[in-house]
Amino acid sequence: MKKKLSVLAALCALFVLLTASQEAVNCCKTSLKLCINLIIPSLFPFFVLSGLLNNLGFPEILGRSIGKSAGRLFNVSGAGFSAFFIGICGGYPLGASYIATMEEQGKISSKEAERLLGFCNNTGPAFIMGAIGTGVFHSVKVGILLYIIHIISALICGLLLSGKEEFASCELSPSPAMSFSPALSSAVKSSVLNILNVCGFVLTFGVFTGLMESSGFLPALCNFLSGKTGIDYACIRAFLLGLFELGGGVGAMEGFELNAQNLALAAFMVGFGGLSVHFQTLSLIADREIKSARHFAGRLLSAVLAAVFAYIAGIYL
Repeated sequence: MKKKLSVLAALCALFVLLTASQEAVNCCKTSLKLCINLIIPSLFPFFVLSGLLNNLGFPEILGRSIGKSAGRLFNVSGAGFSAFFIGICGGYPLGASYIATMEEQGKISSKEAERLLGFCNNTGPAFIMGAIGTGVFHSVKVGILLYIIHIISALICGLLLSGKEEFASCELSPSPAMSFSPALSSAVKSSVLNILNVCGFVLTFGVFTGLMESSGFLPALCNFLSGKTGIDYACIRAFLLGLFELGGGVGAMEGFELNAQNLALAAFMVGFGGLSVHFQTLSLIADREIKSARHFAGRLLSAVLAAVFAYIAGIYL
């Protein structure tokens, strides 16, 4: 039944593309500009840096130094907790990729992988400080504030989702760190693939939301929700776009003034990541015995916590 519904949905999408091909082309061009002007400049340098640190052995060193105590706190192994540093430094979807790799190598169990996905797959500093702090609010300090809130919310989320099951201690197996030259080369190559993956989902969801907007469905929904809630139309639109794709939602916030409401909106979108991120994560764990329910719950909980903290902080800005 699910397969038939999926095929039907794909056929409907094909019909929409055929009947609104020019609109689809325009939407794709807009999303491509977003990738060129915002996504790639803000993400790619940090992708390279996080990949370089990973290749040089930084996560393993950090995981061994504080992994045991932090692991007991979050009820995960020392090896598993190192995924938090990858996720919070590299951003979506590096945390999920690292977790899937550890599960595949037998360093963590599938159950622990599910738990780690609940709080270790996060937005990186590049996007938060570059795209939101500088790009939207024109303030690096605001970007740093949002990043700190994002980290705190993820950690609280990890505590709340720690569960009762206990995991056997599992340390990262010794692996020789690369020298700088091959580490940098590998980081650049993997970063190119990662940025292409991110941009591919940005383009796909950009076309989808663009067609929703050109058809009049999204504006009608925004007007309806704005009238019912009293929230500004532009905020509603950015929120709905952010539910589908984080970059599109943040792009829709350009020109927003810095206040508590807008700061909370940005924090929520960063914490949730958008359906695009969830689909990226699903693609990484598709062949593993890892369920995605905890990842979705973790992202939603983290988003709510971040929005509350950001709203309170915005009152005093």
